[in-house]
Amino acid sequence: MSTAEQLQDLSQESAPLDLSERTDLVPIFIMGKKYDVPSTLTIQKALEYAGYQLIRGCGCRGGICGACATVYRMPGSPRIFVGLACQTLVQPSMYLTMVPFFPANRAVYNIDEIQPDAMALLKAYPELAKCMGCNTCAKSCPMDIQVMEYISAALRGDVERAAELSMSCVMCGICASRCPAELGQYNIAILCRRLTARHLRPKAQHVAEMVARIESGAYEEPLRKLITADLETLRKLYVEREMEPHTAPEMWQPQEKTYL
Repeated sequence: MSTAEQLQDLSQESAPLDLSERTDLVPIFIMGKKYDVPSTLTIQKALEYAGYQLIRGCGCRGGICGACATVYRMPGSPRIFVGLACQTLVQPSMYLTMVPFFPANRAVYNIDEIQPDAMALLKAYPELAKCMGCNTCAKSCPMDIQVMEYISAALRGDVERAAELSMSCVMCGICASRCPAELGQYNIAILCRRLTARHLRPKAQHVAEMVARIESGAYEEPLRKLITADLETLRKLYVEREMEPHTAPEMWQPQEKTYL
């Protein structure tokens, strides 16, 4: 049985909704079937309101994980619209379906053995040279990332600039789904960020110091106490923990430094 058929069965098994008192309902079509849902819902919430149980493609529900990529059409328009289901509000008579994964080429490489330049990027992703500069990728991005700009930077060999421009990418794959040159932009971007971290940026001294503290066994006894503590003790520690203030300075530390 396909995923669509399973979802359809789940929706049919759900208890019927009492819509007699709702005045804010709009019609939408989910995989061809019409449902009336409140106009204030996101696509994700509308699916659940209609009786569907989301077991894939729901993720963080906050626009962070990129798992809920959705394709939909609107009446009278030839365009295919895209968005994240957790962010996009329903619109009257929209036709939609969930597309939880966009397959794209992902290269295999050893980050220690390749250099942060255009040749390394083109060897890993030769389709990078096919970019036509049409900007469809950027227009499709739900995070408003300058996708074409970081792809252009990658082509120039400006790996650090590509990493900087792509830092907010949630790997949803919508850019790849719309690209006429069939690039996997998000995989190219993550290679740029890995190359930048490995070869171009200085190593973080505080991370090295923390690794040394862990390896020295500084946290073994505090960790053992937490592991062996009873439930009430853990609850007390959690409730009484010192929270970082919203206006705290960058180098804020709690008064209790046992676990630092």
